[in-house]
Amino acid sequence: MIRFECKNLTKRYGKLTALDHVDLQLESGRIVGLLGPNGSGKTTMIKIANRLLQPTEGEIRINGELPGPGSKAVVSYLPDKDYLPEWMKTGQLLDFFCDFYEDFDRERAVEMLRNLQISDDMPIKKMSKGTKEKVQLILTMSRQADVYVLDEPIAGVDPAARDYILRTIISNYAENSLVIISTHLIADVESVLDEAIFIKEGHIVLHKNVDAIREETGMSVDGYFREVFRC
Repeated sequence: MIRFECKNLTKRYGKLTALDHVDLQLESGRIVGLLGPNGSGKTTMIKIANRLLQPTEGEIRINGELPGPGSKAVVSYLPDKDYLPEWMKTGQLLDFFCDFYEDFDRERAVEMLRNLQISDDMPIKKMSKGTKEKVQLILTMSRQADVYVLDEPIAGVDPAARDYILRTIISNYAENSLVIISTHLIADVESVLDEAIFIKEGHIVLHKNVDAIREETGMSVDGYFREVFRC
């Protein structure tokens, strides 16, 4: 089943073209890396998918629908910025997500938080940056969504935290879901990817199965990425 589709997707900011007539189809049951340097158009695409931006031309469809209330009910989105309210405690966050999302699995979230020894009464303002990143990911992956969109989920955290984040992603998405991981840290996520998309200056320059990339180039995905994006 096609979960995520771009048709002629274009976004311009004045004279700057962030996305240039992008066509893309992503199917369920896959973990897909949206890979490119900063400024390549990754976050713009993700924000359009979550209706935080409007396209200049073309469209994105999720499960056949344009971004809106219907798509928000099936998309679990992790933005690239901290968004947790400093005044809240962990338990209040869980209450909020339970009220807001019908597909939120509180038991799953509690189990993952317990594994990190994060209590219900821990204030967000007392958490380290790495702990906040983990809590945000747990909230995102505790939804039983059709599509998970993770924007730079491992940026700014230490290697041990990256391992935890990747394990959490692998073990908490359903077989019929789609996971899109946007990142420029290719080597860290390569091991969990089924497909890789290389995006450069608003253009898709490659979309291929990661095993096929390795077989055809004799290189890792990270190594081939460095060749394609060499300055």
